[in-house]
Amino acid sequence: MFSGGDYHEVARWLENFATSHAKREDLRAECALDTEGSREGTSYGLRVRVDDRLSSEIALGFDDVAAGRGSMAWCQSLADRVRCLVREATGQSSLRPA
Repeated sequence: MFSGGDYHEVARWLENFATSHAKREDLRAECALDTEGSREGTSYGLRVRVDDRLSSEIALGFDDVAAGRGSMAWCQSLADRVRCLVREATGQSSLRPA
């Protein structure tokens, strides 16, 4: 994996990464990444939409994502957070059958 990159490159990576992990939880899941307004160039707001339901938002700093995307541990933590957003949007419990 690569760390670093400009704001828009990191945003594309984040959206693809989050969508990939959200769909592992529920194929209907779509990520909504906010990069506009006061966030532009400094942070991202990430939510997950499943059908007409929208999860709460997690805020991620640009510097944190740019540096963290090169770390497997950081990526695993983010994947877990994204999957929690999907469960929130679908109303599922955190316990799933094996």
